[in-house]
Amino acid sequence: MAKITIGGNPIETSGNLPETGTQIPNFELIATDLSTKTLEDFKGSNLVLNIFPSVNTGVCATSVRQFNTESSELENTKVLCISRDLPFAQDQFCAAEGLENVVMLSDFKSGAFGKAYGLIMTTGLFDGLLSRCVIVADTNGKVLYNEQVPETGEEPNYKAALEALYS
Repeated sequence: MAKITIGGNPIETSGNLPETGTQIPNFELIATDLSTKTLEDFKGSNLVLNIFPSVNTGVCATSVRQFNTESSELENTKVLCISRDLPFAQDQFCAAEGLENVVMLSDFKSGAFGKAYGLIMTTGLFDGLLSRCVIVADTNGKVLYNEQVPETGEEPNYKAALEALYS
């Protein structure tokens, strides 16, 4: 389990992120149109998984906006923004912000994604939500980069995540 903080207060996650060089686990997540998406739906594309507690918080919203901007310049890459928010909230956020370069996905139904990826916060105020992290995988699903952001109130290292696609 990872030890992270929220506002300097220690919390723990349910496990550890998939390691660099391993295959990312399959998933079933709910899209904003309420369809179910799996890893197979993104086969053949590089993936940037931008994972966060809730799109209704400042840093989470900033990460979605930043990856939306960055992804407009990426070839053969999908940015999946994943939280436990309801798909309706995710859709409303993107519509209000004019964001079209990211795919919003929700783990609200079962939390199976968070469990498989080891990133559910198990203590603290956000207990049950997904921790802030980024996972980058190549077109074959091999993990090129992972970052468990140590302080939930901080943004991920966008540059390092995106550079992993080109190294």
